[in-house]
Amino acid sequence: MKYFELTCLAYLKKEITFESSFELLSKYISFSMYENDVSPVHQKEGFKHYVFSGFKPKDEDIKKKIYQGGETYKLTIRSLDETLIDTLSITLRQNINNENLQVVETHKKTVSQFFITELYSATPVIVSVENGKYWTINESGDIMQLQRQLHDNAEKKYKSFFGEPLHIKDNFIQLIEIKNKVPQNIVIHKDGKSIRFFGNKFRIVPNEDEVSQKLAFVALACGGGEKNSYGAGFMLGKGMR
Repeated sequence: MKYFELTCLAYLKKEITFESSFELLSKYISFSMYENDVSPVHQKEGFKHYVFSGFKPKDEDIKKKIYQGGETYKLTIRSLDETLIDTLSITLRQNINNENLQVVETHKKTVSQFFITELYSATPVIVSVENGKYWTINESGDIMQLQRQLHDNAEKKYKSFFGEPLHIKDNFIQLIEIKNKVPQNIVIHKDGKSIRFFGNKFRIVPNEDEVSQKLAFVALACGGGEKNSYGAGFMLGKGMR
């Protein structure tokens, strides 16, 4: 099993707030697909099998929570789908009329499955619960529910991409640690209304068996939890390569 990673350099045409950046990037990526005959990937129901990291801020951006216009920033897109990554490596640079940004460089990397000892979420991991809400300590607090839903999500992603089920015995997560004090959020707009997806930052230790390692790699490859095409659930992995 492999995943494919695209490191991008984007030039910002104007100042962009941290809060608005995920939606702007999500739209930039989806437009690049739609305009270049990759639309079925983004418009189909179900999992999209990709995730992006958001911009890496400069030191001076952090206090104001603003990315500066006239500057370049790096971001990463990951996917299990090599064709998608190969296509985006070209089409992202062709999306020249966007008023906010322009991807000017792309570099592809292939990562083979390796033994994962820990996963860290770089962007909020979003897990929905009842009544249209999202898992937080205050809304749920049920760690077993959280682990179960993260496991089910990774298992379904694996089955939908590879077309085969896994023979599951136990949850792939051995340990999960919440790293944020208050819920994190990603904001989008739909029908003129602001929508916030609430999530959390996690440290996850997966189990060592073969199936657990496959599911941990899937979470690394195309995102943990939900709303990955909005940049949620971008994971960093530690282990033996």
